[in-house]
Amino acid sequence: MKNLLDIYARKRRDISAIEKELEESVNNDHSLLRETSIHLLKAGGKRIRPVFVLLSGEFGHYELQTMKNVAVPLELIHMASLVHDDVIDDANTRRGQLTVRSKWDNRIAMFTGDYIFARALGVITQIPDPRIHQIMSKAIVEMSIGEMEQIRFFFHSEQTIRDYLLRIRRKTALLIAISCQLGAMASGAPDWISTKLYNFGYNVGMAFQIRDDILDLTGTEKQIGKPPGSDVKQGNITLPVILTLQDPALKPMILTELDRIHKLDGQTDISRFLEMIRGSAGIKEADRLSQVYIDKAISSLDTLPDNQAKKDLIEIAHFIGNRSY
Repeated sequence: MKNLLDIYARKRRDISAIEKELEESVNNDHSLLRETSIHLLKAGGKRIRPVFVLLSGEFGHYELQTMKNVAVPLELIHMASLVHDDVIDDANTRRGQLTVRSKWDNRIAMFTGDYIFARALGVITQIPDPRIHQIMSKAIVEMSIGEMEQIRFFFHSEQTIRDYLLRIRRKTALLIAISCQLGAMASGAPDWISTKLYNFGYNVGMAFQIRDDILDLTGTEKQIGKPPGSDVKQGNITLPVILTLQDPALKPMILTELDRIHKLDGQTDISRFLEMIRGSAGIKEADRLSQVYIDKAISSLDTLPDNQAKKDLIEIAHFIGNRSY
């Protein structure tokens, strides 16, 4: 943990500049749009995507203004997707704060997300490289497909591990992957370096989401900023549950619980369900797979120059693999 704080401290000035730019980018004459966007921004977050942009930019010619023009739109895209997610999931809290849909309503939340997406596109046009625009727009398309697939698989107990991995690739891993890739590209780093960094970000992103899904089932509300088991209440069957369903002894009981939660539209106590999942081998196996992705991420950096950014990326990968919040 100390190492992670050291990394953020080393980039403190640049992260602060990005934070200021984020606030300026969502500022608007329309008071309600400004209020909802700032509310979302002030809820905080790890800003992991901007940090990946900054570190990847150190493999080329590093200029803060250029890095900001990549980091800000990527974080805005992430923020917009969270607003839309909360509408789909009927989520009342995120990071311990009221969601936009909870504080206002679903319609306001949807338009806030759309507005933030549009602002992201406005900022990225300051980068003259059309390849960067194309990569970013393709990622947004893939994220949208990932969200649609998640809805399609709600309470679908027969989904496979492959279904899950493809979904989180689109929903989470791609945006983290291109954060690393575009930071390098914008700094003029060689293509082989931006490709290696993409691979790093992709594998870290897969591990990040698996870990997130484990924490949703094993964490406390204080740790994760929302009630544990929120995913299953919304119908989102994640990797630990899919793996637990492979246990013939537990499968009938898990299916019964899933059917009960579905029929009650998630408005029920799920402590028995959580107890079964927490006591199963599914959690350990999901954790093992997360670590496989972390190992692949770190090995993808092997041939990169041995600079401070490389060391920092490795430290962040270890943190993501072991995080408890």
